[in-house]
Amino acid sequence: MIHDGGRVKYLFMNEPAISTNDLPAQDIRLKQIQRGMLRTLPVLMGYVPVGFAYGVLANKAGLPVFHTLLMSLIVYAGSAQLIAVTLFSSGIAPLSIIATTFIVNLRHFLFSAAFAPHLTGWRKRELAGFAFELTDETFALHSTRFAEGPATKTEIFASNITAQVTWVISTILGMTAGNLIGDVKPFGLDYALPAMFIALLVMQVKDRLHALAALAAGVFSVLLLMAGVTQWNVILATLVAATLGLMVEQWTKK
Repeated sequence: MIHDGGRVKYLFMNEPAISTNDLPAQDIRLKQIQRGMLRTLPVLMGYVPVGFAYGVLANKAGLPVFHTLLMSLIVYAGSAQLIAVTLFSSGIAPLSIIATTFIVNLRHFLFSAAFAPHLTGWRKRELAGFAFELTDETFALHSTRFAEGPATKTEIFASNITAQVTWVISTILGMTAGNLIGDVKPFGLDYALPAMFIALLVMQVKDRLHALAALAAGVFSVLLLMAGVTQWNVILATLVAATLGLMVEQWTKK
């Protein structure tokens, strides 16, 4: 095997050298799928216990199996699903549950604005499919990937589909085990979600400014929560920290 200017050649006896640029389109596509799936591993490690916990909690709340699974298929929002199950078990009106989950997921407006420059030229159906499977975790994943350079649609969708399939399978496992587990708290499954976010955050912190923005967002979020802002604290803290980071960046450039 010889490395020649980034091209990998294989020499077998008197056969001509073959470069990676000569690989069939199907093989290139397969490699892109594999790369997208491998990049999703940090997310999957958090999705399995959290999705499992959701399935168990939905079972305990008396949510029918079909509706529990349907939420993971068409809603596909971990925090919103867990909140909805809690509200359902408390007997809250359906419209109130819908309104609450809508407010919780308003942060997706920020996600779409951040990714818009990277998705120019995509078809509407591709944008719709990407937006449907976009979560907090895949947002962090794609943010890191886009920072490295352009990514193919195949790689991006491979990551998204892998993440959702894992979430759905974890939900099914949780529903199945729901009758066998009396209380999920002793298992510490509620820690899996923040632990996963910490890991994804570390992947994105590249310099002191990133660390400052992350620290500011955490501090502002806690302060707003202590002040009684329970629904908007994360969104407002994100806006304040992002603005602060932009101001510091502009000041240092000047």
